[in-house]
This record gives sequence, structure tokens and C-alpha cells, in this order.
Amino acid sequence: MAKSTVGPEIERLIKLLARLPGLGPRSARKAALSLIKRRDDLLIPLAEALAVAKDKISICPQCGNVDTSSPCHLCQDPSRDPSMIVVVEEVGDLWALERAGVIKGLYHVLGGHLSPLDGIGPEQLNIGSLIGRAKAPDVREVLLALNATVEGQSTMHYIRELLADCDVTVSEMQKGVPVGGELDYLDEGTLAAAIKSRRQI
Repeated sequence: MAKSTVGPEIERLIKLLARLPGLGPRSARKAALSLIKRRDDLLIPLAEALAVAKDKISICPQCGNVDTSSPCHLCQDPSRDPSMIVVVEEVGDLWALERAGVIKGLYHVLGGHLSPLDGIGPEQLNIGSLIGRAKAPDVREVLLALNATVEGQSTMHYIRELLADCDVTVSEMQKGVPVGGELDYLDEGTLAAAIKSRRQI
């Protein structure tokens, strides 16, 4: 077994960074080295930001967004349209749609998608509270802005069946979203076109 060339503190930093999406062991080592080299202008401010985030960030009890206020700023915004609920898989999808600047409604974050092989069923997702919100008298449309993956589409069909008993229009995004595409990786123009051309399902 090869002997480590760094101290345990640096080794732990590398291992933690490697657990982030998109970072393998090699990328984690490069990121750790960059942080160490830029201790004053990057490592220390990042550590301080993480400490604040740990203490202040929470999950919105209404929509599932992450924010420093509860309910989140979007749910508290009086300019949002309460007649529309936009359903997304993850917070990153919410952020992507907000960057596109075409959604004026409220959001609902499921926290993932149905995946029986991974043990993720309806109970593991934020679906029950969505149906409760959809029954509110103000709600007129539920837009299912889920990823165009097999799991995303299966989740959309499941939710659509549950919403059949609610007095709402159920719609989905249309043109521009490629099969297998994830919202967080699409550009703002594509997302805007998909929202504007949404169709009832």
C-alpha cells in the first residue's frame, strides 16, 4: 500500500471534494491544491461561506427550495402567480428555470424522480404535498417541468394520474428539450421556448 504524500487533513479535504458531483479523485486533488495555493482569497472565504451555509440554509417547507429564509424568498414574493405550480425534480432545475426568466408562478421541488431499482418510490419524493397544494382554490395549472429522461417521464405520468382528481390543467414543456435532456444543463433560450410552447397533457 502506497504511503500518503500529504497530511491527514489534506487527505480528508481531497476525499470530501471527490464526493461532489462531477469530481473524481484526480479532479478533487487539483481542486484541493488550488484551494491550498489560494488560501487567503479562496480557501478561507470558502470555509467561512460553508460555515454560514450550514447554519442558515434550510429547505422551504412549502416548495422544497433551499434558501436562508423559511418560507423561501420565491414563496414569499407577492409578485409570483399563485395560480401556477411548476414541478421540478431538483433545486438545480428550479434555478435553471429562474435564470431563463419566463416563470412567474410558484415552484414545487420533488427531490428526485421515481426509480424503483434504486428504491425510490412515491414515499421518498415530495409528491403528497404537491397534490395537497394542487387542490388549493387559487391553483389553475400544474406545469410538470421534469427532465426528459426515462425516469423523469415515468414520474410525470405517475403525477399526472394523481392530479386527475384535481380541478387543474396539467401541462408539460414542449419544443427544445431533447430526449434524455436535464433542465440544469439546458441554455436559457431553450428553456424559455419550452415553457412558452408548453402543452396540456
